[in-house]
Amino acid sequence: MVNIKQSYELKEKVSWQGDPCAPQFLHWEGLKCSYPNADSPMIISLNLTDSKLTGRITPEFAKLTQLIELKSVSLPLKWFAIGQCWRYERMTRGRRREHYQWNMDIIGVPHVTAEAELISAIVSFFKRIGITASDVGFKVSSRKVLQEMLRKYGVPENLFGRVCIIIDKIEKIPIDEIKKELGSTGISEDAIEQLLQVLSVKSLDDLEDVLGGAGEAIADLKQLFSLAEKFGYSEWIQFDASVVRGLAYYTGIVFEGFDRKGNLRAICGGGRYDRLLPTYGGDDIPACGFGFGDAVIVELLKEKNLLPELGQEVENIVCALEKDLQGAAATVATALRSKGQTVDLVLESKPLKWVFKRAARINARRLILVGKTEWEDGSVSVKVLSSGEQFQVKLNDLE
Repeated sequence: MVNIKQSYELKEKVSWQGDPCAPQFLHWEGLKCSYPNADSPMIISLNLTDSKLTGRITPEFAKLTQLIELKSVSLPLKWFAIGQCWRYERMTRGRRREHYQWNMDIIGVPHVTAEAELISAIVSFFKRIGITASDVGFKVSSRKVLQEMLRKYGVPENLFGRVCIIIDKIEKIPIDEIKKELGSTGISEDAIEQLLQVLSVKSLDDLEDVLGGAGEAIADLKQLFSLAEKFGYSEWIQFDASVVRGLAYYTGIVFEGFDRKGNLRAICGGGRYDRLLPTYGGDDIPACGFGFGDAVIVELLKEKNLLPELGQEVENIVCALEKDLQGAAATVATALRSKGQTVDLVLESKPLKWVFKRAARINARRLILVGKTEWEDGSVSVKVLSSGEQFQVKLNDLE
């Protein structure tokens, strides 16, 4: 992921627990709740006892919670992971068949305060890599908005998952195709028109006029926007009723990060998934989280000339001046490495011209030369490459 070190530093700031190595395989039975269709492009099938390479980390994390025994853990649990994901689909800008994804999840908090902190973590990350609220925003809604609308028009509960997947395509395919797909589920034309009208709403006040102020969806969203002001990122978020997220497990607040210019796919996304853990045999505990892939953010950073050049940096390059001093050079390298320093040991007899070019290429800070006369005295020659300063020092005093 782009500057993964930043996300570790962020984790330390907000007291997250986790493992940067998320699991990469999951049995198909454990993915059915997230992907009703086994042929989903989000999944790559392997002929290994019906195993799958998954395109998401959240289902794997939910499966992992079975091993943790959450009742014995002090909740809430704040978890992060950076894992490798795969998708079997057509590659486009910001969409690859293989990518890395940063996830954060909060287990054990039933209130919108959890979603508010998750968005705050993403905003903090954006700020640290130079992205501002004028570059990126968050579209926020709630699955409960759609649930209330479908209930109003008598749409069966078992169609909810299919409808969410269709609605998630609103900005990706023509509206006539959306109507056609919704019609294939058995929803009436009048209900489809009313539903699409509500999904075009961009303000909470307008939504309240349609649904009334007593529903859970309105209450949750109002609380989230109030918390956004307290966290200090209200300028980053906006209400958009069309955001539902296409995955079947979301149950409440959902959100997507997007670029303001509209040139890219969603940068990240997440929401509440209160019923996912029991699906895997775990405890019935509320949860929410997000996924943040590296593909789209890299495109945005390139576009804004913010992609850092992560050049190789080595503190020392160690070189023996004579072939029979190669073992002595290895001793020097080991001594420096034991003190926590990075070392590039020249493994063959090379002319000094080659060594200096090598030092420049790897951006070495010092050149340590092991010569016969100096080594007999237990010393080495040290050259500070930035200033040209050169001196001798005893091996035991080399820092």
